[in-house]
Amino acid sequence: MILFLANLSAFFAATATPLCPLPKKLFFVLPPWWEYLKGKKEFGNCVPDFTFPNDILPIGLAVVDMLLRVAGLIAIVSIIIAGVAYITAGGDVQKTASARKRIYNALIGLAIVAIASGVVAFIGNKLA
Repeated sequence: MILFLANLSAFFAATATPLCPLPKKLFFVLPPWWEYLKGKKEFGNCVPDFTFPNDILPIGLAVVDMLLRVAGLIAIVSIIIAGVAYITAGGDVQKTASARKRIYNALIGLAIVAIASGVVAFIGNKLA
């Protein structure tokens, strides 16, 4: 009986096509478009397993993830620029208030982007 189960498990292990992990290289903190797709072996290489109507949503989520990361970078740059404006205000109350308001708005935007990116990553990982 044990020999039969060993042969049966060897048969299923040989016939199952294991999915290969796709490379997750980041380009300037941007994920690849295949971030939430499964991989398959094709001619010895691991390529994204893409079927047209079913895999539009994971690719769309990856694109949204890219845009959210760009928005996060813009928010960080805006915080830095507003910080420099705050430092160089020179005691002018109006410039200081304007720079402080820009810092607050950029921090709120950064928080929204962080939460949205987490939601997109959660949904994308559940689909993959």
